[in-house]
Amino acid sequence: MKNIFKILAFLPILAACDDLFEPALENNRDEEAMYDEPGYAQGFLANAYILLPYQSSPESDVATDDAVSNDISNSYLKMATGAWAADNDPMSQWQGRYNAIQYINLFLENVDKVEWSKEEKFDVMFNDRLKGEAYGLRALHMYHLLRAHGGKTSDGSLLGIPIITESENFGSDFNHFRGTYEECVASIMNDADEAIRLLPLEYKTFTNGEIPSRYAELGVSNASDYNRVCGESFRGLMNGRIAAVIKAQTAIMAASPAFEESGVKWETAAGYAADVLNQIGGVAGLDPQGGIWYVNADNVTNYGTGGSPAEIIWRGSTINDNDIETENFPPSLYGKGRVNPTQNLVDAFPMLNGYPISSEKAMYDVNNPYVDRDPRLSHYIVYNGSAQGPGDSEIITGSYGTTTDVTNKESGLSTRTGYYLRKLTRKQCNPNSNSNTTAIHYTARIRFTELFLIYAEAANEAWGPTGTGNNGYSAYDVIKAIRQRAGIGLENGDEYLESVKGSKELMRNLIRNERRLELCFENFRFWDIRRWNLDLNESAKGVLIDRNPDGDMEYTELPSVEVRNYKDYMIYGPVPYSETQKWSNLIQNRGW
Repeated sequence: MKNIFKILAFLPILAACDDLFEPALENNRDEEAMYDEPGYAQGFLANAYILLPYQSSPESDVATDDAVSNDISNSYLKMATGAWAADNDPMSQWQGRYNAIQYINLFLENVDKVEWSKEEKFDVMFNDRLKGEAYGLRALHMYHLLRAHGGKTSDGSLLGIPIITESENFGSDFNHFRGTYEECVASIMNDADEAIRLLPLEYKTFTNGEIPSRYAELGVSNASDYNRVCGESFRGLMNGRIAAVIKAQTAIMAASPAFEESGVKWETAAGYAADVLNQIGGVAGLDPQGGIWYVNADNVTNYGTGGSPAEIIWRGSTINDNDIETENFPPSLYGKGRVNPTQNLVDAFPMLNGYPISSEKAMYDVNNPYVDRDPRLSHYIVYNGSAQGPGDSEIITGSYGTTTDVTNKESGLSTRTGYYLRKLTRKQCNPNSNSNTTAIHYTARIRFTELFLIYAEAANEAWGPTGTGNNGYSAYDVIKAIRQRAGIGLENGDEYLESVKGSKELMRNLIRNERRLELCFENFRFWDIRRWNLDLNESAKGVLIDRNPDGDMEYTELPSVEVRNYKDYMIYGPVPYSETQKWSNLIQNRGW
């Protein structure tokens, strides 16, 4: 895949130098050129990988109640404070996803005409794998399109997006109707199922006994032949497990309150998630270090061959840099302090005994708010008095501090809320230009924890907190395991969890809160608020900390660090304004 990307990068250079060749190279080559050039054919598919929609930093979180940005030019800040419009949509997936789908459709229409190998058995195996990748990638891009642009129109119809399964050219009719939400879900599921049928569950070193029967019948009797096509050197590409995850992600979205008219049932979503989780033994497979996967990046010894920690289902490439630290370390550590966690999020972390801070049994001390809290709070957020950076420097955000780390000390650098981001950062990094210490980073595209939380949410809605359906574990079992991993409720048997396991509603609130904490700063919160049909307008809160002459701390809430300005109809995103102006059949979502 890396070689394909390199070839694509150099194609424009070669085309620009056509006077060096006889006959001259043409700048535009059509798809028929792929028939005799497998590398060129793979380049079409490679574009669908290049256009993957995953974000490497917590971008959309600053448009939610979890964080704000101290960068006044931030497009998500502007969106959250009233500038979100159909012609100004930072969340839009329209152009990138449809560009990828065009490449995929071109590939699928021609893949059977390409000679991948002179030997039939290898030709069939390569054809199957690449075709499976294409179907899986189309399902993925369709899912992100549906998530961003599916919604209700002015007449109350729940629509998805145009379903385009054929390539388009200058003679095509681009005036597409939007498919129903149900039709879009079905299209995603069909593509994902085809990917699962054609692809290995994962790319690894296979043994002779693991060769699929359909290839054994072609004469593939040696595992080395199968590994040539589906071995561990292909890790990082679309596989069967990723395609199964896409089904679970699509189903939980479609079953949620904002889209429940799609007809997708909670039982279905739970089943799809269980299909993935059962591959690792269910709850027993929860990675003990999964909550701090980004800290342990150096402990994985097989990155060079595409390996991942046990927590990670799919990741991006590893990069040795300090970019996220440069953006988010406090200014005293040469950072810009861009993402500022809110008091809203801090308050969502329970006490060490498992109780929410609002409970009388929490033993929460308003004058010492960070003591005996959920350990994830200190893992994910830098608060007043925290240590951060390669020298474990104490970060003071209180007014008595002497650096620009102090809340609202310097516009564009200091925190606006009293907190800085820790999650995703590596403390050994030093953005100081005199040091410029770097460390390994990667984007976790899909984590097993997300799948556990999908299962817990869907299972609770389908069968209640302790129901298991056809599986051997319940929503209660999953949440108990996740909270035990975090280190909360260990001393008292998690009394709070035990107190809510008899109520679907109370368990729902707990599951949603656990999802908020576990997946914070990974660009989930914005989509979750909307699919749950909750209020986007909760003002972002912060805290001012003073120290009186006796040395005692005084905490004053900042109730409106950033007042949000979302309209009710924004529970559904817009179809791009420019597209609705061009195509009469493209109906806009209501309100936009």
